[in-house]
Amino acid sequence: MQIQAQQLTTYERLPAEILPVNPPSSRVSGDPGQMQIVDRSCSSLPRSEVRRRMVDIAVQEWAYFGLSVEDMTSINESELSPRDANGRRRYYRPGFEEAARVANSIAGYWSAAPDSSWILAKQNQNWQLDGLGARWRDFWSAAFVSWVACESGLGEMREFSRAIAHHTYIDQAILARDGITTSAAYSAFDIGEAEINPGDLLCRGSRPEYSNLEQRRGHLGEGARTHCDIVVSVDESAGEIKAIGGNVRASVRLKIFPAAKVENDYFAPVPYAGRHLFAHLQLQADPIEEDAMNNSPTLQNLESLLSTIIPDKTLASRSAN
Repeated sequence: MQIQAQQLTTYERLPAEILPVNPPSSRVSGDPGQMQIVDRSCSSLPRSEVRRRMVDIAVQEWAYFGLSVEDMTSINESELSPRDANGRRRYYRPGFEEAARVANSIAGYWSAAPDSSWILAKQNQNWQLDGLGARWRDFWSAAFVSWVACESGLGEMREFSRAIAHHTYIDQAILARDGITTSAAYSAFDIGEAEINPGDLLCRGSRPEYSNLEQRRGHLGEGARTHCDIVVSVDESAGEIKAIGGNVRASVRLKIFPAAKVENDYFAPVPYAGRHLFAHLQLQADPIEEDAMNNSPTLQNLESLLSTIIPDKTLASRSAN
């Protein structure tokens, strides 16, 4: 069962005086069909500020896209990968109005990934042929993470290899763990090998379906179908880790992963619906509070409203769609 906070309830981004972030839409110009990237700049901030900004910015984008929640603790494989009568995967398509509202935001995410202009050019062709409701032809989840990292202060590529595909910065984190690179902001660990904190990244491989870092080490530099989400809350009492990712059912969504103490006593995600995560990218910065999501400026400003939408566990509880 797909779980959401409220169907297509969206919120505008906060004023810059509350959360100083350049919206992704400001990085592009033109209407869909003629859209161009005009700004690829990124900020560089002390590492001590990055972790909280990763959480705060991801949460703000989640609210902008409607506060949808994907509960991995009670979902099955068929719901994660719905198929049509011929066995082909069915892709979620947002409604026309929602597609129009977020088009320049998604295009802005691509601006943070170098060499991405061709992707927007292809999408312009899609819009010209099929109209504004055309589905994005390229998966934009890595672009989302890259933009959040860019706005969070990881402006140097030696710190974070912003890219159109997740495996690029996963490989960078593996090389950092192996001592081959020394400037990377993230270091890679197997799931359950290190403490997970808000601002870290959790990653899954689907093609190939990696089980651990060692399997990816044999493919460094090669393309792979992977996906990473930004951790925003670690809730040991509830047995959950919450993370926000882009292009999750064509939106920015909060995922709730089941989690438990593992062999070495770290609290970590456990397999769900026949799937598992294979990489934990740990930000090399001091940890922040485990419920950082609830302390974000966005949720602090929405607290009274959200307590009526989701009454039991603030933003962690579920209301059926």
